Amino acid sequence: MEHGSLTDLSSSTFSLMDEDHTLANSVRFTLNQDPRVAFCGYSIPHPSDNKVNIRVQTTGDSAKDVLKDALQNLMVMFQHVRTTFDKAVADCKENRPSEHMNIDTP
Repeated sequence: MEHGSLTDLSSSTFSLMDEDHTLANSVRFTLNQDPRVAFCGYSIPHPSDNKVNIRVQTTGDSAKDVLKDALQNLMVMFQHVRTTFDKAVADCKENRPSEHMNIDTP
C-alpha cells in the first residue's frame, strides 16, 4: 500500500504487510545505495504488528519506481547469494563424502 501525495510523486511511504526487520532493513540498505534517493528509512508501527512502513524521498524520480528498482536489485543479490551457497554446498559434498561428515542426511 502506498501513502503519498498525488501531486508529488518523489515522496511516499509504503506499507508492507506480513514483513519485519529482515526485509525492511535489506530494502532500506539497497535504497540508500541509489543516488536518486535523498532519504530512506523504515519503521514498525507496533511490535505485535507484522507491518513495515518504508519512507522513500527521491531527488525527483518517482518514489514508486525507485522502490521497484531497489526490490529488483535485491532479488538479483538474493539470487547470487543462493547460487553461490548452492555451489559451495555441492562442492563440499563432492570433496567430502557424507560418511566423513557429522551431518545426518535423509
